[in-house]
Amino acid sequence: QVQLEESGGGLVQPGGSLRLSCATSGITFSVATMGWYRQAPGKQRELVATITNGGRTNYIESVKGRFTISRDNAKNALYLQMNSLKPEDTAVYYCNTNWRALSYWGEGTQVTVSS
Repeated sequence: QVQLEESGGGLVQPGGSLRLSCATSGITFSVATMGWYRQAPGKQRELVATITNGGRTNYIESVKGRFTISRDNAKNALYLQMNSLKPEDTAVYYCNTNWRALSYWGEGTQVTVSS
């Protein structure tokens, strides 16, 4: 059974930082491409960043230079370091992987950027 569980969200002031984590089980994490998505109120879910099993990363333009996706294969864990946070980063953040032709999601973690 594939399980993804996000943590690390919270309330932070503009300019602040948060580190999200995603604990995984039920997959061979070291070979999986992983991604972080987010969904703001009233908006569609959007891809934020991805990381391949080889460590290649991609980011949407609006987070480049501020967010860093990383993985720890020994811990079966995915991370998203978010710096210089802006109010427009407020959203529920989800961990995702496509494994054996199915797409799996965690329940999400809320990130709120507000003064």
